[in-house]
Amino acid sequence: MARKTTTLPGQRRELTHWCQKVWERGWVANHDGNLSCRLPGRRYLATPTSFSKGEISESDLLILDRHGKKLQGRWRPFSEISLHLAAYAARPDAQAVVHAHPPTATGFSVAGIPVETTILAEAVISLGPRVPTIPFALPGSESQLENLTACLPYYDAFILGRHGVITIGKDIEQAYLRMELVEHLARIQQVALQVGRPQHLTDHEVETLVRKRTRGGLGPEARGVTGSPPY
Repeated sequence: MARKTTTLPGQRRELTHWCQKVWERGWVANHDGNLSCRLPGRRYLATPTSFSKGEISESDLLILDRHGKKLQGRWRPFSEISLHLAAYAARPDAQAVVHAHPPTATGFSVAGIPVETTILAEAVISLGPRVPTIPFALPGSESQLENLTACLPYYDAFILGRHGVITIGKDIEQAYLRMELVEHLARIQQVALQVGRPQHLTDHEVETLVRKRTRGGLGPEARGVTGSPPY
């Protein structure tokens, strides 16, 4: 499948492709999850509500305006579109957003256990020194939106407390791959907890890896973001 194109037909193919991948990986069930990407002119291409991600076709996708209002498409927008719009508003570099419920990472969230990046050096490079767990709030509520918005400048992947995972990326593939890594880390951490205790990198090692991440153009420092995240 040809990817990496910025034309609208190409973006439709891309979004449909990654919807199928999210469903194939078992990260969604029923009508769970939603995906979107940025279009020119402050518009967004998004999945509709009440669809299995394994059944979505290119013709089912919606074009929305900056307020989440439908401009094109047959179906209704999903109720959590405000989370995607907040990500695009807070992060000009974000070109795509993926929200899903990968079982292991979501299970950690339900248990109140953070998914740790500092168990693997590669994860610190890709995701930073932590994946925050956003405090629980009802889906679609103002509290949920406020809690996520406060963290958006600092991270690329977020666990919603007792809910699921959101990732952002420079394109839909990167957002998908970040979701994949969060779930992969959760599965490794789960095994480590079953057989012993996870061993973490030292603070010095983490700091060294964060500097390497910044030199690679990743993370808040590379974007000139200052201050401390709330979670």
